[in-house]
Amino acid sequence: MKDKEKKNIHEEHKHNEEHKHCDCHHEHNKCECDKKHESEHCKCHHEGPKPHEKECKCHHDEKHHKGLKPHEEIEKLNKIIEEKDRKILEAKAELINYGKRKDLEVSNMLKFASEDMIKELLQVVDNFERAIKLDDENLEDELSKFLSGFKMIYCNLVKILENNGVKAIDGANKPFDPTYHEAVLTEVREGTPEGTVLEVLQKGYLYKGKVIRPAMVKVSE
Repeated sequence: MKDKEKKNIHEEHKHNEEHKHCDCHHEHNKCECDKKHESEHCKCHHEGPKPHEKECKCHHDEKHHKGLKPHEEIEKLNKIIEEKDRKILEAKAELINYGKRKDLEVSNMLKFASEDMIKELLQVVDNFERAIKLDDENLEDELSKFLSGFKMIYCNLVKILENNGVKAIDGANKPFDPTYHEAVLTEVREGTPEGTVLEVLQKGYLYKGKVIRPAMVKVSE
């Protein structure tokens, strides 16, 4: 009987211990879950709005801070567009003007491409004219016969120059014009108005309307 009672007491005590252990384990797990749940709840509560909600709110606050109404925003954008269009038109106009200037430069370059050669040929013409001036009125002497060949070459050369746009500048008895004349001597001559070309010392020439050599003249004063 004693052994049986002891066994019952022992089993009861063991059962109580196991039940107590289970209750503690259950309470422990419950506490951990509650803590985790409460922690997540607190975290969610303190995190505030989501990133996209925060961004939208900031953007809204920024627009609200500026205080611009929709029609004011449109007007502002239209002004920016107008300014851009104006700059584009100015750039286009400048490009067109640049193209015209370049075309004119190229055209003039081609038009007066032979200018340097013409200037050198004019020196040859000057030499022919000096030689021809040596001739006198007697065309039967040896000098006149010799210079007759020079005269033919001179006439042919002048004709070629004229066909290529070279023209002599009018000189004697004309009003002095600094565009076409270069005064190297002056002389007082009665009955002649001041500023009149009295004598051409060296011929001047135009090449396709451009002065390539002004005439060297004597002018009255």
